[in-house]
Amino acid sequence: MNTCRDVARRTALALGLALPALAAPRAGRAQPARPTALATTGMVADLVRGVAGEAFQVQALIAEGVDPHLFRPTRQDVARLLRAEALFFNGHRLEGRMNEVLERARGQGRPVLAVAETLPRERLRPNEDYPDAADPHVWMDPTLWAACAPAVAATLAQARPGDYAPGVAETQRRYARLDAYAREVLAPIPRESRVLLTAHDAFAYFGARYGLEVQSIQGLSTEAEASLARIESLVRLIVERRIPAVFAEASVPDRAIRALIEGAGARGQRLAMGGVLFSDSMGRPGTYTGTYEGMMDHNITTIARALGGNPPPRGLNGRL
Repeated sequence: MNTCRDVARRTALALGLALPALAAPRAGRAQPARPTALATTGMVADLVRGVAGEAFQVQALIAEGVDPHLFRPTRQDVARLLRAEALFFNGHRLEGRMNEVLERARGQGRPVLAVAETLPRERLRPNEDYPDAADPHVWMDPTLWAACAPAVAATLAQARPGDYAPGVAETQRRYARLDAYAREVLAPIPRESRVLLTAHDAFAYFGARYGLEVQSIQGLSTEAEASLARIESLVRLIVERRIPAVFAEASVPDRAIRALIEGAGARGQRLAMGGVLFSDSMGRPGTYTGTYEGMMDHNITTIARALGGNPPPRGLNGRL
């Protein structure tokens, strides 16, 4: 039989257990989610991530190793594009098969920015295939890519007001450091070796910034196949100027590169494979080369080593 004392004891115990639970936040209560900023390429995503800091969850749509010139979005990709609170793409027709969905996203009233199109046209190279666009490979010059950061900050502020000036300053500092490293290690390359021969025309801004002549098998876009005439003319150039190395690209098949090496060899000129460069795609997410800084460090170090520069063994940050 329960006594009054037993009832009182059980009541006190129940209250003692209940009061901490009432005082503490509910474990299942969802915290406010960070808004999503979606970028088309890894290079754009890295720029946006640096400016946004912790204010946004920044995602890249196009996976590593995938050529953005040829990327065609799936229905799921389109849904992600249209759900994002802020959308960033490169522009100047880099994402050539996405134009329709990007224009659709622009018409929905959410913040959308074509990052490379924020730069003055006089700072950009023309695009012979599309007179309405410029060469889209702006990220190959860290100083140009850094100049896009304020426009990224302004677009983020439209989606979530905040102070993005510290992110802009830190991003520009990191990119300036990359630029200084490139100038240092590429400067010693001998004059006769200052030819950067690549799979497609993605490195013109890089060449202009660091004093390298750029020759490529394909044009600005990888949609067109390399012509036999172009390969033959490059073989003649390699032999005449004794170009020491050619570079493959991570997002472009290397068939034409192998044809150049074989063609030069048939004429008695040894053409070395200087390495594989990141052009329109970065490395695997979660790795050093899966960041813009790591991608560019890899490219700068690889080019300098193959052509006669003086890079440190493991690059700018000792992480290669």
